[in-house]
Amino acid sequence: MNYRHAFHAGNHADVLKHIVMARIIAHLKRKDKPFRVFDAHAGIGVYALDGPEAQKTGEWQGGIAKMQEAFAPEVEALLAPYRKVLADLNPDGGFMRCPGSPEVIARLLRGHDRFTLNELHPDDYAALRDRYYIDARAGITGIDATVLMKANLPPPERRGLVLIDPPYEVKNERELALDALRFGIRRFATGIFMIWYPVKGEDFAEQICAAFQNLGIPAMLKVELRVRESFTGGGLAGSGLIIVNPPWGLEAELKVIVPALAARLGIGTWGQGAVEWLVLPKT
Repeated sequence: MNYRHAFHAGNHADVLKHIVMARIIAHLKRKDKPFRVFDAHAGIGVYALDGPEAQKTGEWQGGIAKMQEAFAPEVEALLAPYRKVLADLNPDGGFMRCPGSPEVIARLLRGHDRFTLNELHPDDYAALRDRYYIDARAGITGIDATVLMKANLPPPERRGLVLIDPPYEVKNERELALDALRFGIRRFATGIFMIWYPVKGEDFAEQICAAFQNLGIPAMLKVELRVRESFTGGGLAGSGLIIVNPPWGLEAELKVIVPALAARLGIGTWGQGAVEWLVLPKT
């Protein structure tokens, strides 16, 4: 309950997460049929990078600030949805207003799609509600992520994305994320689930990936970006996403995007990216 994303908005983890989310939404929009997106740990939606929280840590300077220069054309073609969100949010140029995942969702979904934003922190929930309550497509809740799954899955649309994005600042958050996915996939077997995790310490990422792999859920893709070497007490060295039921073609797209991000966001000459299956799809 003490975690506030405003201190970390726009960092390399946000860049990876939002680009991948934008690609998944682009795939879902290829069919006219509506879909629903659930954001289980939504934050407040938009962050001011010139505000006191972001300025205190400066994490955005190693993330979104490095994204202004264009990549190679084949990468930029895949970044187009993400670029559109940034441009629409910052019509005067620059990236000083940074989207959280709710803003990425709200700006990319169509009029007949729906989204549910959930935030447990009371102050952030209030800010989230104040920003999005006027959007007829949105539902705003302030409940536990597993309760969110129980109350809302499967959605009436039977298509969609569930983002599980805890800060992993308390000891049992890994287990809660595992429980949320375990329960969610049971209720919404055809849904796309995207779980974020930090790369920190010597083997935190390896442990959490092994725990998710042991669930035995088919079609589990790992996407990881490391901007520097990870060591105990060294803070956030990178982040990863576990994507269950990724859309066809997403793996190939990420194998173009992630190496480019690693080269751009890596500190000095250090930058690594990986796109690989934790559990293969059923054949």
